[in-house]
Amino acid sequence: MTAHTTSLKVGDQVVDLPVKEGTIGPAVVDIGKLYAQTGMFTYDPGFTSTAACESKITYIDGDEGVLLYRGYPIEQLAEHGDFLESCYLLLYGELPTPTQKHDFDYRVTRHTMVHEQMMRFFQGFRRDAHPMAVMVASVGAMSAFYHDSTDISDPYQRMVASMRMIAKMPTLAAMAYKYSIGQPFVYPKNDLDYTSNFLRMCFAVPCEEYKVNPVLSRALDRIFILHADHEQNASTSTVRLAGSSGANPFACIAAGIACLWGPAHGGANEAALQMLQEIGSVDNIPKYVAKAKDKNDPFRLMGFGHRVYKNYDPRAKIMQKTCHEVLNELGIKDDPLLDVAIELERIALSDPYFIEKKLYPNIDFYSGITLKAMGFPNDMFTVLFALARTVGWIGQWKEMIEDPGQRIGRPRQLYTGEPKRDYVPMAQRR
Repeated sequence: MTAHTTSLKVGDQVVDLPVKEGTIGPAVVDIGKLYAQTGMFTYDPGFTSTAACESKITYIDGDEGVLLYRGYPIEQLAEHGDFLESCYLLLYGELPTPTQKHDFDYRVTRHTMVHEQMMRFFQGFRRDAHPMAVMVASVGAMSAFYHDSTDISDPYQRMVASMRMIAKMPTLAAMAYKYSIGQPFVYPKNDLDYTSNFLRMCFAVPCEEYKVNPVLSRALDRIFILHADHEQNASTSTVRLAGSSGANPFACIAAGIACLWGPAHGGANEAALQMLQEIGSVDNIPKYVAKAKDKNDPFRLMGFGHRVYKNYDPRAKIMQKTCHEVLNELGIKDDPLLDVAIELERIALSDPYFIEKKLYPNIDFYSGITLKAMGFPNDMFTVLFALARTVGWIGQWKEMIEDPGQRIGRPRQLYTGEPKRDYVPMAQRR
């Protein structure tokens, strides 16, 4: 909503630019007509000071350590709700009634199986393929299996595609894991809840019955809630940019998964665990902490601080509690990796350097430890992140498609190459 205008002086010209204000958060200067009025663009590498869209889904206040899904604090949703409830909230804007929740759970559960021919699709991958490579390909390939839900102009098809991806992502993720370790695929079961079903598909084998540990299921469900959406991050922006061209929803989510694969984004929890393994023992911690404090040393502690949160990551507080619940349930007390993690956590919360720099343990620090304890290998961490973030991507994609003011993404640039020059024939080049 436009509240007032602000003036910008460009040379001798003064232009008035609209200022728009949201319900909470900083106001924005609308520069949509800046080029037409002045012949100039703005320059903002990484778009860190640019709002590329209007959204009603997620809000972050990095200075205060706040994360809201549709206005609800993440702490309340993780403590009192389950993942599918958060999915419903992100998609439809309100918490479901008991009847709506039952219907939503039923629809998701009845869409968990994937097309049987996808089994053969998986066999084309090498056994040592990274599960994220498998996920990018298999999710993109869903558009080849489900032609009846790729018309983005049809609200019903958009809904069907959304339900299919939320429901089938755990099945595909479990298949990627099973394929990488050479075990047979496990079909989903309709009498299990979303997260318990996923754990069973990952860890059950045909030769014996698998019983889901409710503590682990609840912990993983909470991890999914914490990762479900995070405003306009790199992968979400990728999904929106891909979707702005009119690409089908499966292709858009595959693009988001590809972006999430980067170590600076979804691979951060994997990187945090690798760092703990590199440190090796508590005795080595002082040396690595000194390296982290040395401005001339390229080493940095992974899993500490956050680009957005300048305060404590609100998700990390929940993840810390969840992490210790899982470790206590599994009786893990003598793991040297855990010893390193606990000591690093103590230092980060008490050392003046870390406190001054606000390098608090973030969600990636705790989630890596937790997922390892559950039995997931490092290269599955980002896959689980993609599984959880799917609903956020879909919600953002759906909002973008339904926004009448949305246009195809077309960032500008500051060109610093050669000016115009004439072609030189080969014989005349020296």
